[in-house]
Amino acid sequence: MRSKFDEQLADLNREMIEMGNGIIHSIKMAIEALISHDADKARQIMENDIEIDRQQKRIEGICFNLLIQQQPVARDLRTVTAAMKMVTDMERIGDHAADISEITVLMGRNSSVEKFEHIRRMATETMMMLNHSIEAYVQRDTAKAKEVIKHDDIVDDLFDEAKKDVIELILSSPEEGEEATDLLMIAKYFERIGDHATNIAEWVIYSLRTSQSAEEV
Repeated sequence: MRSKFDEQLADLNREMIEMGNGIIHSIKMAIEALISHDADKARQIMENDIEIDRQQKRIEGICFNLLIQQQPVARDLRTVTAAMKMVTDMERIGDHAADISEITVLMGRNSSVEKFEHIRRMATETMMMLNHSIEAYVQRDTAKAKEVIKHDDIVDDLFDEAKKDVIELILSSPEEGEEATDLLMIAKYFERIGDHATNIAEWVIYSLRTSQSAEEV
């Protein structure tokens, strides 16, 4: 029975990694499409969001099977429960990548986002945060999860700088006010992605802390 559970748990980990990698790729493509004004690439990301939704359902199915069929002990129960919570945040990150891409399509070739270094850095930081939060779950690494949470402050600081950039754009070029609003929304989506990655890391810490306590009882 335990070997069957371990096998399904390994499947869960593989699916989590695959979904995480897919979302990281979507974020990377989203910022590339934005900078290069590539509407076709942006539309591809929007279409890929459907596959992310399917992955979420597959992972939730594995989790339900583990909970219902395998009767996990307390430690395993919290691991599976954490995965179910995490996958919701992962799906929301995929939605935000699609949201950024939708704005890219609407902006066309009028965007001057290549001038906004802080937005590009937000994309890099959030990709790293998501990658490390998934690794922390699979590797059961509390220290790595805590590092993810620390990096959320970096993303928040970058968002503040991005807001200053947008204000400067509006003041210097009032006619570009609509574009400035779009860029501010994009920066906000990246800030939310950082929040979701932080949520994932916090669930990792919660599941491991509770598991350790249960093992000591």
